[in-house]
Amino acid sequence: MKATKLMIIGAAALMATASYADNPKREFRGAWMHTIFQGQYKDQSTEQNKAYLKKELDSLKAAGVNAVLFQVRPQADALYPSSLEPWSRFLTNDGNAPEPFWDPLEFMVEECHKRGLELHAWLNPYRVTSNTKQVLPKGHIYHKHPERFIKYDGKLYFDPGMPENREFIGTVVDDIVARYDIDGIHFDDYFYPYPVAGKEFGDDASYKKYGNGMKLDDWRRKNVDLLIEDLHKRIHAAKPWVRFGVSPFGIHRNKSTDPNGSETSGLQNYDALFADVLLWEKEGWIDYLIPQLYWELEHKAASYLVLVDWWNKHAGDNCHLYIGQDVSKAMTKTDLAPSTEKTQLRHKVELARAGKNIKGNCWWPGYAVTKNVGGAADSLKTYFQSTMALVPSYANIKSDGPQPVKEVNVKDGVISWKGSNSGNKTEDAVKYVVYRFSGLDNIDMNNAGAILDVTPSTNFKTNGSGVYVITALDRVNNESEGSSAIIIE
Repeated sequence: MKATKLMIIGAAALMATASYADNPKREFRGAWMHTIFQGQYKDQSTEQNKAYLKKELDSLKAAGVNAVLFQVRPQADALYPSSLEPWSRFLTNDGNAPEPFWDPLEFMVEECHKRGLELHAWLNPYRVTSNTKQVLPKGHIYHKHPERFIKYDGKLYFDPGMPENREFIGTVVDDIVARYDIDGIHFDDYFYPYPVAGKEFGDDASYKKYGNGMKLDDWRRKNVDLLIEDLHKRIHAAKPWVRFGVSPFGIHRNKSTDPNGSETSGLQNYDALFADVLLWEKEGWIDYLIPQLYWELEHKAASYLVLVDWWNKHAGDNCHLYIGQDVSKAMTKTDLAPSTEKTQLRHKVELARAGKNIKGNCWWPGYAVTKNVGGAADSLKTYFQSTMALVPSYANIKSDGPQPVKEVNVKDGVISWKGSNSGNKTEDAVKYVVYRFSGLDNIDMNNAGAILDVTPSTNFKTNGSGVYVITALDRVNNESEGSSAIIIE
């Protein structure tokens, strides 16, 4: 590195569009990291767990992932210190605090943010146990209020029809949002339990008390609606930048039931789980939606080809729409003729990217990416996520965006700068994007291939000659104008 020059380039020039990289600059690339039934956490020591999670996050970032959905409340428990619920048995096996003590949620927030990744805290609202033999720890709310729970198919659930249960779940969410610097709160597909043939969910008492003459199915959907609406209000009142997202079962309704439904013949999210996600999207109660389209392209009952098109046409106007992708299915099923590809990954990614309302993908499970199942990680890092992507910004969350970085300096090949704090926390600069271009004539801020890193750090060690530009990102991923151009020769 021979010399360094700083040149002030006009903002209009820095934001000009000349060309695009093969992969988009803006794309949600999430990965679900579930803790339920993951024995490694309770089998490892505190330090082993920390080392394990760091390695997982490094692998996910290397594969192009930019957001992690980490399960912190799998069964009315906590992978963080809580005064409301016991420690998760998937961490300590006995409801006691881990020894030596550590806070997995706090650790994951810090480690994700160090790597420029988002961290969304993933909770299950109603599920309490998963089998008849499970013993709840002392102090669990079930022991204080057993009347607020329902046993169904040998498992225990909060009764969604009881207002005090919605309030309790809201308090749990309030606690997480208040204490942790998370980027999102996430729910998966489990609302009312998946139906079991010949068994009825025993909510007769709460229906009689609170039904108000509504049909049972409509009342159950209303109960979930009330929870979702309330949580969105709570989250945004506390921290407007924290997003609230849901990943529903992939079939909303079949066309045989609803003329607006999809050409499918599987379980219906709206009718079986009582989750009216299209209403939530229409009303603005969720910030993103990730339908779980885990089936192969040509599945007879639930074709990915059909469903990705259906969701693109029916959602995404009032919230972000991402596609939930099953890693193993994508990597073990061959593509459709005339393609000779041995996986369906390319086809699935290209279909998602072709949808005008679809802004990204989320990989299930993240562990399948880090284990490189079927070569998934290799394919993502080599082809489909070979360049870094910024999480799409959220237009429905008010922010004028961050100010450009200032006081840009270079010394011994290290670029340093200062970010801005606006007084509006949503607009604070919390991450920075480092670009490198081959020359001044090649500056194109839409070229994902020019991104070297997304980092919370305010310095960067250059790694080659070229023209460097720094931008700032606020808490909802709005990007500032570019900095002065730094020429390294």
